[in-house]
Amino acid sequence: MTHRIKRILVGASTLLALAAAGPSHAETTLSFLIDNNPDTVAAAEALVAAYQTKAPDVTIEIEQRPGGGEGDNIIKTRLATGEMSDVFLYNSGSLLQALKPTQKLVDLSGLPSQAKVDESFKAVVSAGDKLYGVPFGTAMAGGILYNRKIYQDLGLSVPKTWADFMANNAKVKASGKVAVAQTYRDTWTSQLFVLADYYNLHAAVPNFAADYTANKAKYAETPAAMKGFERLKDVHDAGLMNEDFGAASYDDGLRMVSTGEAAHYPMLSFAVSALKQNYPENLADVGFFAQPSDDAATNGLTVWMPPGLYIPATSQHTEEAKKFVDFAGSVEGCKIMVETNAVQGPSLVDGCDLPADVPPAIKDMLPYFEAKDKTTPALEFVSPVKGPALEQITVEVGSGIRQPAEAAKLYDEDVRKQAKQLGLPNW
Repeated sequence: MTHRIKRILVGASTLLALAAAGPSHAETTLSFLIDNNPDTVAAAEALVAAYQTKAPDVTIEIEQRPGGGEGDNIIKTRLATGEMSDVFLYNSGSLLQALKPTQKLVDLSGLPSQAKVDESFKAVVSAGDKLYGVPFGTAMAGGILYNRKIYQDLGLSVPKTWADFMANNAKVKASGKVAVAQTYRDTWTSQLFVLADYYNLHAAVPNFAADYTANKAKYAETPAAMKGFERLKDVHDAGLMNEDFGAASYDDGLRMVSTGEAAHYPMLSFAVSALKQNYPENLADVGFFAQPSDDAATNGLTVWMPPGLYIPATSQHTEEAKKFVDFAGSVEGCKIMVETNAVQGPSLVDGCDLPADVPPAIKDMLPYFEAKDKTTPALEFVSPVKGPALEQITVEVGSGIRQPAEAAKLYDEDVRKQAKQLGLPNW
């Protein structure tokens, strides 16, 4: 009997000790899918490290995927099969709408961080009356990175017209340098001359986006819309590109423009982050200008919203995923990304101020934002329609394989298929 009483007392004391210690916390593991750009990886790792310090019972495992069309297919396949990670990074705007967010994603309207997120970003991650994403990084722009040393050495001025740009290119080529770096191994990089020309298209045809969405305007039937394809042809036919343009990668393009192997690289300003990571000693040598137009008086900047972080409806850890996404969308999360990577453009989170020492390429961008009517959102943010085959079509035009008029018709057909998939009226 004495031994039995002792055992009961020992058991009771153990239970009391456990009760005093409080309830045990089960660890949660979240999966987080991102693209494999070095700047994306650096920002994601910094966010995860900071969040795990705040929430030690949460482990976040980062997965990487390719960019471009291959990455799009991975996202769509994993959402369709219910195998998407707990949190994933993806485009805002039309490509997000193609994912059918009201069916596939978790509503993030109630996150505390949304109170400080700029309305311009909310508009491109919304469907119906619900919000599905938080910003991952700052706003950015499409245009042309240029090597400032080459410009100084050759006495060149930043061009506002296409004629002046091509004249600069001719002088660069005559000096023995590559005038325009192109990197078609990463097919998505081939689209910039078309996409970054939207400010100029909008200036010429203000109603294009609405008419295009309503199936009343076509690329092949709108001369101002054809210009981007014609720019690709101009650069190819003038022999301005690096010889290995078909095999060169995005990182090759960054190396070329930053080290002075090339004078220009058409690109989104998010590349400044990768330049900071991979070529920090050359960061100050890279400037930026808007894609030139036919008229210097109307030259301005095409603006991109950053990608967003989203949670699939199939996540088994929705509440923990929401907490992480809320952190990423907060002022603290924004500052971590800004401090990790070079600033890409204006912040979209109120209170997340830019540092004073932003790189020259970003300083070159800011006057466009500060001036009246010198920026416009890229077409994919004002229309839900963006054909997925554009990057393959622009590779063909930029390689001299397909003519601009034929390419525009082909893209119009690609857009038609996408619009029908989205169920848009009049298609």
